[in-house]
Amino acid sequence: MSRIELIGIDSPVLDEQQRALISRCCAVVASTRHQKMLTGLTQPIIPIAPIQQMIDKVRQQLQTGDVAILASGDPLFYGIAKTILNHFDPSQLCIHPALSALQLACARFKVPWDALTLISLHGRAAGDIAGQILTHRKVMLFTDNINTPDVIAQHLLLALQETQDQKRIDGLRIRVAENLGLQDETLHEGDLEYISGEKFSPLNMVLVEQNTIPEKTSCFGLNENDIHHSRGLITKDEVRAASLHKLSLPQQGVFWDIGGGSGSISLEAARLNPGLTVYTIEKKPEEQENIRRNIKEFNTYNMHIICGEAPEALKELPSPDRIFIGGSGSHLEPIIAFSVPRLNKGGKIVVNAVLQKTADKAPVYLMQHNLLVETATIAVTRQKISEQQPTVFNPITIITGSS
Repeated sequence: MSRIELIGIDSPVLDEQQRALISRCCAVVASTRHQKMLTGLTQPIIPIAPIQQMIDKVRQQLQTGDVAILASGDPLFYGIAKTILNHFDPSQLCIHPALSALQLACARFKVPWDALTLISLHGRAAGDIAGQILTHRKVMLFTDNINTPDVIAQHLLLALQETQDQKRIDGLRIRVAENLGLQDETLHEGDLEYISGEKFSPLNMVLVEQNTIPEKTSCFGLNENDIHHSRGLITKDEVRAASLHKLSLPQQGVFWDIGGGSGSISLEAARLNPGLTVYTIEKKPEEQENIRRNIKEFNTYNMHIICGEAPEALKELPSPDRIFIGGSGSHLEPIIAFSVPRLNKGGKIVVNAVLQKTADKAPVYLMQHNLLVETATIAVTRQKISEQQPTVFNPITIITGSS
């Protein structure tokens, strides 16, 4: 049976063993950059992209002999090997790994890589960048032609400026390794402002380092007194816990918190699931400032403040997987009418009703949009052992609509 020789490349020229291996194959798959290494070899060259066309041509060539595929570094580390293994039986593959770009970058930067957080930004939405990076002390990034080092620095700078976190801005450093292993290899180092104004080769690795980040003591269970809020206007701890349970948040995706107030629901959601992108919609400047303070204090930069009123403020947001409505003013019906059609498949919407009118109308509005609806009413009573009288809070009805 013919096989695929998957060859990792970590230098500007092929060594003798690699050339001998390729010469025994009937065809070779290579990117434009790697094709320049194939001078003197006569095998047909298959471009590595588009991927599906490459896969089809490899299948055809395997009918007559072995096929070589050239890949950067270690093909099994954020490389082409995953795609090849999805289309061919593993028994057909022989993998020849080279040093990965990660290993080369860490060697140049002189940092151990076993303690790094590794993040690939290939194809990721730009809005996730700050939230993904800022929760970690040291992060190595795999970039692409959209999420370049300067763009990454710009997103980090804007996120930290939004919360006026000058200490984090001053303490954050970025290192960029361009064209690793090639003759024009170059290393750069600087602060956010410097890196954001530079341009870099498409082939690069980025290391983001922070001197200090807020310590995360737990991922869930903040107390009302821990969260910056106005005049006691905050979702009570017990109700917050029940509401998050009803939301059944995904690890990744998009969450809208409409009428966010202090952002307590958003804050707990962002801490629970750092891969979730949270949009907190709030119209009051005082509460917007509370949200900024909470993001800064709890390092939840996967939270994004949307200053405005729903449903108008929702129009430019990406489609959500979950929606929470904690405050709607007099706009509950139009908010639901706009939001439910935007829900991704399998999505949920949760409405917290303080007023009986909201508790009565929200299920009707949700059912009009063919959601499966259930309600639960929570009555919270608190009492410290040293107190004679308990504190009784108004009951809250939690309405859940599932698509």
